[in-house]
Amino acid sequence: MDLKAPWMSRCDRRRWRSARTISDLGELMALWLEGQIASRPGYQPRYGPEDETTHLVPTLAALCRAGYVTTCSQPGLADTGADGLWWEQRAAVELLVTDPMRFHRLVDAAHAADLAVRINDYRPGGGVHQEPVIVTTRDDEAMTAFGGRISRADMAMQWRGLDRDLYREVSTGIYVSVIAPEYGTSGERLWGVLGFLTGQRHNEPAAPCASSTQPIDPTCS
Repeated sequence: MDLKAPWMSRCDRRRWRSARTISDLGELMALWLEGQIASRPGYQPRYGPEDETTHLVPTLAALCRAGYVTTCSQPGLADTGADGLWWEQRAAVELLVTDPMRFHRLVDAAHAADLAVRINDYRPGGGVHQEPVIVTTRDDEAMTAFGGRISRADMAMQWRGLDRDLYREVSTGIYVSVIAPEYGTSGERLWGVLGFLTGQRHNEPAAPCASSTQPIDPTCS
């Protein structure tokens, strides 16, 4: 991917451009989450994570370093917004996964905990593209959703400035959205469920076969 990213500082642009592997990309995303890099591809320049996600940073950064590159997330909450209206959110995260075993482990853990999962598979030859899930409402009106197909233009913008070979890998990976079924803070249990993937939690949930893992391999691995 040879698009320039003039909206980044030269130093940040060079760091993202130097990434060659998913591990490299995960480390850079973790550093951005932790405030050590000012800008990231596909996001407002020189702007870090939203304040509401501050408490999620340790988990999100650990996921990135464990091979699950987080691209978007929000906490579970229910409260009156600055506009005086009632806002409700489901805890949710979208992750890029390119390793089949990591994919199985993530989806199986989410299903074992009765979390919603949406898969969008961009591998050559076509794959599963599941419908998005509403995750934020404003006075009961749907506002935002997680999951759903990413257009080619949006994919290019999301990863603008990456090395061509790495862009090819991320644009043909699998994007998994994991979403708490409940609105509000009770949905924050999602982060504990994902914690075992990073070593933050040592008791792994039961992992039954999950039908949504079939785009990779029809058998449990």
